[in-house]
Amino acid sequence: MRTVTLQVGLKAVSEELVTPDRCTKHTNPDAPGLYSTPSMVGLMEGTCAKAVKPALQPEQSTVGTAVNIRHLAKTVEGQRVRCEAELVEIDRRRLLFSVVVFNDQEVKIGEGVHERFIIAPK
Repeated sequence: MRTVTLQVGLKAVSEELVTPDRCTKHTNPDAPGLYSTPSMVGLMEGTCAKAVKPALQPEQSTVGTAVNIRHLAKTVEGQRVRCEAELVEIDRRRLLFSVVVFNDQEVKIGEGVHERFIIAPK
């Protein structure tokens, strides 16, 4: 049984270390060792899913359907990044989140919105 109600304002925070596989050089050997935008989007999506997971029924999950973000600043390999996500809108099964990412020097490196849908297997 759920102990958390699905409501606007649910939040989550996630952190990760910028490792070589999360850097631009992972897909392009000539690129510098900087945190890649796809890695940042993955962190954002995971943090949003984490925010609402306790409010879902056991058979439910969420899937990402839209991402609108800006990658604002570089973060070098070896630094940590922190994503903060907040559920800002609910429209039936559609969930809209505000997301922001900081590096370990508290520089905002990314921001935007992410949409997810609640799904359940048939």
